[in-house]
Amino acid sequence: MYRKDLGDGLTVSGQLGPDDFEALARHGVRLVINNRPDGEAPGQLPAAAAARAAAAAGLAYRHIPVTFATLDAGPIDRFAEAVAEAGGPVHAHCASGARSASLWALGRIRRGTMTREEACRWAEAHQLDLRAALAWLDRQPG
Repeated sequence: MYRKDLGDGLTVSGQLGPDDFEALARHGVRLVINNRPDGEAPGQLPAAAAARAAAAAGLAYRHIPVTFATLDAGPIDRFAEAVAEAGGPVHAHCASGARSASLWALGRIRRGTMTREEACRWAEAHQLDLRAALAWLDRQPG
């Protein structure tokens, strides 16, 4: 499994398979966050099966499904809270890892721990595309 290390104890990847949870546990991950809505792609591991695989590997699991078309502040805040409360390394996944990384960046921007400019530099350094996240941010009032 390909994992991108974003720093601060967070890694992201594309879709996980049933065997990936054991590997994540061996790497010290404490929490897995799934940002894919069920049924987004054929053959995708359903959230309920992922939760069982995570539990069998001794990992905490959170399903926070997100699409940029329907995004609101709730999932961003739940993602930030889950990472903060994990008590150790966190691995988040979606189709490619970009959505999960965007949630992390948006949470930092919303909490004032990262500016938009810092987020853009961070994304460039990690070869991530934040355009959809920043477009969402631009549509928010205030």
